[in-house]
Amino acid sequence: MSHWTEGLEPGDEDRSLVRPYAITRGRTAPERDDLRLITMVVTVDEHGEKTAARGLEPEHRAILEQCREPSAIAEIAATLNLPVSVTKILVGDLITQGRVAVRPPPTARQAGLNTTLLQAVRDGLEKL
Repeated sequence: MSHWTEGLEPGDEDRSLVRPYAITRGRTAPERDDLRLITMVVTVDEHGEKTAARGLEPEHRAILEQCREPSAIAEIAATLNLPVSVTKILVGDLITQGRVAVRPPPTARQAGLNTTLLQAVRDGLEKL
């Protein structure tokens, strides 16, 4: 498994030992309550992110790089080896800056799921 600092600019590796509360500048909870584990995040590339990403924290840059292809919050957290709450805070920062866009997970109806079938499966599992 690779470390989240691989592929970042030289010198950024030293920051990998920074505690999560330092990464989030002391914030312990995300400001947004709409980010779920399966919320999809994608980088918005308006000005060429390579130059626009200068001045960002290494974790922010890693998220921007990973989200060039849509990724779920859970995938981002796992890839960066960060707690989900920290990942949500960092993604929230990038949303505020207009660097990423998020798409909420579809509801069962929107996804065209048969809720009757899901209920039957759940009931069957409970009987086990």
